[in-house]
Amino acid sequence: MGWADLAATALENDHVLLRPVRPEDKLPLRAIALDPEIWRYFVIRITTDADFDAFFDAGLADLAAGRRVPYLITDKRSGSAAGSMSFFNLAEPDGRLEIGWSWLGRDFRGAGINRWAKFLMLRHAFECLGAERVEFKTDKLNTQARHALCNIGAREEGTLRSFNPMPDGRRRDAVYYSVLRAEWPGVRERLLAGPGFVRADDLEAAGS
Repeated sequence: MGWADLAATALENDHVLLRPVRPEDKLPLRAIALDPEIWRYFVIRITTDADFDAFFDAGLADLAAGRRVPYLITDKRSGSAAGSMSFFNLAEPDGRLEIGWSWLGRDFRGAGINRWAKFLMLRHAFECLGAERVEFKTDKLNTQARHALCNIGAREEGTLRSFNPMPDGRRRDAVYYSVLRAEWPGVRERLLAGPGFVRADDLEAAGS
């Protein structure tokens, strides 16, 4: 069984539940997605229901094709859909993958949800999939996401200049970060230490 199949499972702790998206998740996610602040650093813009439907349907297609594993994030305190996060760029022969396409609804930011989702996905990548390297990338201008990634122990590796076009016409510089297998125990402890030690509740850029 390959990584795409092994990743397409539920991840859960006392705070959040992550599971692969299903068609019925479109309405609850759309209800919290039409906030322009979410998409500020994404490579796409979601401003209408039709925009979100196309974005969501692309995620389902990627999941079916084994290209990406987009998760629905549920906040266990409220039982509500909080947002989404994905595994993608699954380079299994090389032992590496990427976490991104991360977004949360306005009411779910700053509540630890992003931190716990990152924890569960990193734990799954290293302890279940056997990854050697987990990657992140974000817009050079997204200082909040960059600070949060450094705070959890991800290493900044460099900037790929003029990486891709953005909807406003500029060319994005993409900053890469990573966590290696040998670094995971320390990162794990930082994430478990709680928001008093690390703030990872940021509004992140798209994963590609």
